[in-house]
Amino acid sequence: MTDGALRRGHAVAMAPARPRPPIEPLRPGETLVFTDGACLGNPGPGGWAWAVPDGPYRSGAAPATTNQRMEITAVLEALRGLDGPLLVKSDSTYVVNCFRDRWWDGWMRRGWRNSAGKPVANRDLWEPLLALALTDDRPVRFDWVKGHSGDLMNDRVDKLATEAAALQQGVYGDLFPD
Repeated sequence: MTDGALRRGHAVAMAPARPRPPIEPLRPGETLVFTDGACLGNPGPGGWAWAVPDGPYRSGAAPATTNQRMEITAVLEALRGLDGPLLVKSDSTYVVNCFRDRWWDGWMRRGWRNSAGKPVANRDLWEPLLALALTDDRPVRFDWVKGHSGDLMNDRVDKLATEAAALQQGVYGDLFPD
């Protein structure tokens, strides 16, 4: 996967971030991060994004990909870019269910085969994500948020991911702008 060029800041007009509290309360020392992936056509040009309310954000792009790959990449890049315990909020049931329902455990027991006996899709992304998410040194939890439902932070990372897909260029910054 090739990331598009990065630029600091972005030109997307967004409402001020007032995220609703996570379903799971934040634990001491835990950082809340929202993630999203987007694809213009499936497959097609894609984008991914992650953002911490009142904190850092980042997005990136891939020229030929799928929405599922971008959803996984968003979480993978958040885990690579942030330190410490995390609560990941995603509108991807594919990602959240993998951890909530421990799909990964079955995949590994079956030699990276799904319950139908077929090779697990996107293994090249799942393996590094699992390596980062399942370490004892760093707790990572997952929570689902309904997409396009008015959750301001989910809407904001959706815009970042969609813009990255359209422009094939990511953005980043230390403080998510209002």
